[in-house]
Amino acid sequence: MYDFAAMGAWLEFAVRWLHVITAIAWIGSSFYFIALDLGLQRDRNLSTGADGEEWQVHGGGFYHIQKYLVAPANMPDGLVWFKWESYSTWLSGVALLAVVYYMGAEFYLVDPAVMELANWQAVLISMASLAFGWVVYNALCKQFVNANQTALMVALFVVLVGMAYFYTSVFSGRAAMLHLGAFTATIMSANVFFIIIPNQKIVVADLIAGRKPDAKYGKIAKQRSTHNNYLTLPVIFMMLSNHYPLAFATEYNWIIASLVFLMGVTIRHYFNSLHARKGNPTWTWLATALLFIAIMWMSTAPMFRAEEVEEAHGPALRFAEVEGFEEVADIVMGRCSMCHAEEPGWDGLHWPPKGVRLETPHQIASQARAIYLQAGLSHAMPPANLSFIEPEERAKIVAWYEAATKG
Repeated sequence: MYDFAAMGAWLEFAVRWLHVITAIAWIGSSFYFIALDLGLQRDRNLSTGADGEEWQVHGGGFYHIQKYLVAPANMPDGLVWFKWESYSTWLSGVALLAVVYYMGAEFYLVDPAVMELANWQAVLISMASLAFGWVVYNALCKQFVNANQTALMVALFVVLVGMAYFYTSVFSGRAAMLHLGAFTATIMSANVFFIIIPNQKIVVADLIAGRKPDAKYGKIAKQRSTHNNYLTLPVIFMMLSNHYPLAFATEYNWIIASLVFLMGVTIRHYFNSLHARKGNPTWTWLATALLFIAIMWMSTAPMFRAEEVEEAHGPALRFAEVEGFEEVADIVMGRCSMCHAEEPGWDGLHWPPKGVRLETPHQIASQARAIYLQAGLSHAMPPANLSFIEPEERAKIVAWYEAATKG
């Protein structure tokens, strides 16, 4: 039978590829329309009655773009709605979350040093927190829709900081950062699905019928669209963070995540101001640089762990109890722990790659799937086989993993 771990790895690759493609489409169209709307020339008396216009050049051609606040007498058949970019990004993201963190909860989601959780408990917390995020966010937006929007942004930031602390107190560092990104992305996509598109449909229907649309629909949609604009860059950071242990495996990872949201604001404020021709706020460069320096400084704090777990237990126990584990543990500690250690012995390494340490039975058993895929089934580890792992040793890793997962 074809190897299920290999099938799972390829499934993860395929879903991740899809997620990246759809995210590029969503972010690209979002950034383009924000820049276009802010940059429209509105000081011209246009005979067409358009609210503004802009000329652009791309791909060897010129584009004349006009924005209308009222519908034409005959609505064109080819009206394009930009919504599936958002929906497919969220759906593929949830699929990736399920494939990596739900199906692999014992490896990537649960960390006994942070909180003792059964896999099903961790998965339920994950799903409930995503729903909770939208409920709280939506309630705040409705409460502050006619209030000072800066106050609303501060309130939302407090919620994000609270969730950052919650996630890092429940899940592994890697899963915590990823979940904060998923929490934010769920809010963004829900904005499109529940608010922006429905409101736009109401406005379009009123315009076609010759009625004057209620201004509140446009105001609410604009509010949510602005939030999505400022949240996009932090979400990308969270999604990439699982490759960098300095971001997720430090004591102050929740503060790092919080500061990233502030960087998202300063970066987008610069570009939004530039596109709107409201000056060149170069102070945002300094603010962003200072925030990033603070993040780098906090990342040098000791790696986060409450109490080191020495012996395998919980879901990892089956990998430690199967015949051949002691021999595999000797192989891993002899060939891998020179790099994957609290204090790596390999010149030039100051921390274990991806925060993975392989110095105790629990650590090795907890990384069984990764060891199998990267050092047994493939030759990805060690890189360039720098520790000279033998084919026979790789075969023993394969036999050990297959024995533990048999049936």
